[in-house]
Amino acid sequence: MKILIVAATQSEIEPLFQVGSLTPEVQSPQSEDLELPTQDLRLLVTGVGMVATAFALGRHLATHQYDLAINLGIAGSFDRSLDLGEVVEVTTDILAELGAEDDEDFLSIEQLGFGESVFTASTTLSGIFNQHHIDSSNLLLKHTTGITVNTVHGNEQAIEKITSRLDVQVESMEGAAFFYACRKAGIPCIQIRAVSNYVEKRNRDGWQIGLAIKNLNTFADALLKRLG
Repeated sequence: MKILIVAATQSEIEPLFQVGSLTPEVQSPQSEDLELPTQDLRLLVTGVGMVATAFALGRHLATHQYDLAINLGIAGSFDRSLDLGEVVEVTTDILAELGAEDDEDFLSIEQLGFGESVFTASTTLSGIFNQHHIDSSNLLLKHTTGITVNTVHGNEQAIEKITSRLDVQVESMEGAAFFYACRKAGIPCIQIRAVSNYVEKRNRDGWQIGLAIKNLNTFADALLKRLG
């Protein structure tokens, strides 16, 4: 199986280098668009945000074909039932800001008639395991819905507004763009994220980025070994 790992930053997947899941032929940590080829696995570090993600993926997938693309990253959670550090599978992702304001109301791009803002994974972990007859024990995750934003939420009124409009659990800055680019390229894709913080008024003391990255990479390493 030829797999593309997609991450916004190298720091989010750095532990995969240390355990040997990723063994690059060429590595340039200063590059915002980092491609590291391996035998059956390739890594694309796109840079932060939906614009950087869509561009890097569009350019890369125009000349490369994969059996599966996996987006790895951290996320903030609106859902307090998710534990900090918990790894989840994002199966639906929404471009939450794509639309127009009509005074106090928000009009989605669908309501305006100009496009779409809701994107879904083309497959799931369970679907991949079933298709390839792979043991799925200990590798199935809770399914969640995410939003992709240019500005992560840190204002109580804005948080209340978005959660009253959309029933979502997590937010990132890349997920929906990843789904969009993979769909356009016809590449099966899944999105895996670990919760680094709760979405609230900015509170750095409450962040668990290190734990989230550790758990994300522990899961990713086990997944790649199982798929391999």
